[in-house]
Amino acid sequence: MVFRGNFPAKLDAQGRIKIPTAHRRVFEEQFGPEVFVTSISGENVLIYPLSEWEKLEAKMQQAPKFARAKQLFLRNTSYYGQVGALDRQGRVGIQPHLRQAAGVEGELAVMGSLNSLEIWNADKIRSRMEAEPLGEDDLAELAELGI
Repeated sequence: MVFRGNFPAKLDAQGRIKIPTAHRRVFEEQFGPEVFVTSISGENVLIYPLSEWEKLEAKMQQAPKFARAKQLFLRNTSYYGQVGALDRQGRVGIQPHLRQAAGVEGELAVMGSLNSLEIWNADKIRSRMEAEPLGEDDLAELAELGI
């Protein structure tokens, strides 16, 4: 079972987002309520089931300690990151500096990304998709990957 699809959402006054029912079902049936909320670049919010994030951490531990990409990835995800849990209503908090960096206000898109969720400002993701359309080269790369 994976996270898929896009569902609209908004933050409440306490900076929490209610995880849409379809995505919440994946948490309930497969992962449990514990999450890691972070970002790689600050332009969006990533919500990983904690067990999926721990798998990623295990892979990172195998990489050379001083690999630049590893250091930058860990710096950014630690800066923005916070362990949390879905409450009984399926809400999870997003810390203030991540909310501000990602511009998660107003209409939001909660998008499935296989083993995690991406939370985007709806206007920002629409603009990004227009500026970076899926093109022929991308389709060729996907074909090379066997997709």
